[in-house]
Amino acid sequence: MYAITGMTGKVGGAVARELLRSGQPVRAVARDATRAGSWAERGCEIATASMEDVSSLAAAFEGATGVFILPPSEFDPEPGFPEARQVIEAVSAALLKARPEKVVCLSTIGAQASEVNLLTQRTLMEQALHEMPMPVTFLRPGWFMENAAWDVVSARDDGVIASYLQPLDKPVPMVATADVGRVAAGLLRQAWQGVRVVELEGPRRVTPNDLASAFARALGHPVRAEVVERQTWEALFRAHGMKHPLFRMRMLDGFNEGWLDFESHPDDIVHGRVELDTVLGELLSRSI
Repeated sequence: MYAITGMTGKVGGAVARELLRSGQPVRAVARDATRAGSWAERGCEIATASMEDVSSLAAAFEGATGVFILPPSEFDPEPGFPEARQVIEAVSAALLKARPEKVVCLSTIGAQASEVNLLTQRTLMEQALHEMPMPVTFLRPGWFMENAAWDVVSARDDGVIASYLQPLDKPVPMVATADVGRVAAGLLRQAWQGVRVVELEGPRRVTPNDLASAFARALGHPVRAEVVERQTWEALFRAHGMKHPLFRMRMLDGFNEGWLDFESHPDDIVHGRVELDTVLGELLSRSI
């Protein structure tokens, strides 16, 4: 039995679908059992648990061949990352109590960076789970292609995408969530010892200009990328309701300055199969 957290989201759902396709038993770990109802219909066992609650998580992980940890994303965290730390403490204690055979944890590109930024939440999770007594794999994917969902309306209506990634010709490791789920499911079924890091990107790196061109192909009209000047970021993010925009700004700086990157040799990075055009086509079809 594989216990999968975050199954109501894109990545957790992709992991579960891959396991079910291969005939593996799946336990869906969800905060709200009613939201996981569709997974029960597919034959999954349902375990209700909060990512901040040790007892319910331990019960959900009990007897599992493997556990997939998808930490909830906090996009505007408080200083010191108290939200992430609460989850990390609960997950760590639950794993020690339940002792599943192995763990795959979704981390991020650049988790090894020492600069504090939005992705430091994943760095803290890695540091905690590094000490677990069971085998642990940290899966570090690149920038999700699905982040382009934020650009759909402007690309479609105005022929422009506003880019915080810059310069516009700088290639960025990007990957589709379907590939993340497929690779994570495969890792769960493997046997290994100790702690390992697996880094994952798509078939090829993507510049902001490439993203605009892909939108143009999908929409059938010109689309261009436009730089959002850094000096405007804080005001823009605060206008969108963020209280602590510096963490997000530093994350973007990390991609643009190059200190948020993979640490493996290029030959050791795993490449996904899903192309950017496929992801954009799916995003656009949902927006109609």
